[in-house]
Amino acid sequence: MEEMKKAILDFAKSSKKTKFYFSDLEKAVQKVIPKAKAREIKKAATALINEEKLIYFSTGSSTMYGLKGRGQTEDH
Repeated sequence: MEEMKKAILDFAKSSKKTKFYFSDLEKAVQKVIPKAKAREIKKAATALINEEKLIYFSTGSSTMYGLKGRGQTEDH
């Protein structure tokens, strides 16, 4: 789990985008941990949200993830 969380944070910090779909996070983790399953990645992403390192961003039709404090991801 910690390795997945680290992979997600590394991807979020190094990406040019400030918001990500779950599929983006899934691809980033699977580059580091090829056998990682979507359910495990989702749990790692949820843990990062609970730790307030990532936040949800709703586009209305879908939910995206954002690195807390980076870009315009905070709700106004």
